[in-house]
Amino acid sequence: MSGFVYMMSDKPRGVIYTGVTSDLHGRIWEHRNEIQKGFTQKYRAKNLVWFEHHPNIVLAIQREKSLKRYMREWKIKLVEELNPTWMDLYERIDEIENIYRPHPNTREWSDYN
Repeated sequence: MSGFVYMMSDKPRGVIYTGVTSDLHGRIWEHRNEIQKGFTQKYRAKNLVWFEHHPNIVLAIQREKSLKRYMREWKIKLVEELNPTWMDLYERIDEIENIYRPHPNTREWSDYN
């Protein structure tokens, strides 16, 4: 099962919410329609401004935890590399291919076994 890490915002350079899911379309729909109470509902972060595709959900969760430790400016840089105008990407999810590519010096999974 593949996974996605994503960021939601209310406006350009506004509040940023980082999440992880195996169903990007469904999860963003839930945020936009306020299915669950929480951060995105409270701060009106309904725009999908960035996402990244991972080969499996475990790696996506690891990446999400890493991104949550990032400084705000680093997150803004990530968003603006993919989406400089901070437009809502929800309608274009299937058109954008943003596959996570680790830094070349990152150890391979097989190096740990």
